[in-house]
Amino acid sequence: MLIGTILLSVGLAATAQLTLKHGVNLVTADAGPLKVSGSSLKTLLTSPVVWGGLVLFGLSAVVWLFALSKTTLTFAYPFASLSYVLILIFGKFVLHEEVTPLRLAGVAAIVAGIIMVAQTPHA
Repeated sequence: MLIGTILLSVGLAATAQLTLKHGVNLVTADAGPLKVSGSSLKTLLTSPVVWGGLVLFGLSAVVWLFALSKTTLTFAYPFASLSYVLILIFGKFVLHEEVTPLRLAGVAAIVAGIIMVAQTPHA
C-alpha cells in the first residue's frame, strides 16, 4: 500500500508536468513565446489546460503527504525520481522528443537506485 501511494503521487506529478507542457504549447501556439510580463501571466492563468496541470500537482502533493505520514522521507523521496522515467517515456512517445543514449543511461541509473532503495526497511 505504501509503495502504491508513493507511485500514485509520482504518477500524478508526472501527468501534471505533461499537462503543463501541453498547456504551454497551446498558449505559445496562439500568443507566441512567453515573456516575463503581465500579458503572458494572464494568458497562462486563463488556460484551462494549465489549470488542470496545477490541480494535478495539488493532488499529487496531497497524496504525497499521506505517503510521508507512513514512512521516512529518506525512503520515500528517491521514488520521486521515477517522474524522470515517466517523463522520458512520454516525452519520447507522446511529445516525440529526442532521447539520447546518455539520457537513457541516466534514467537506467535512476531505476537501479530506486530498486536498491526499495529493498531497504521503510518504517
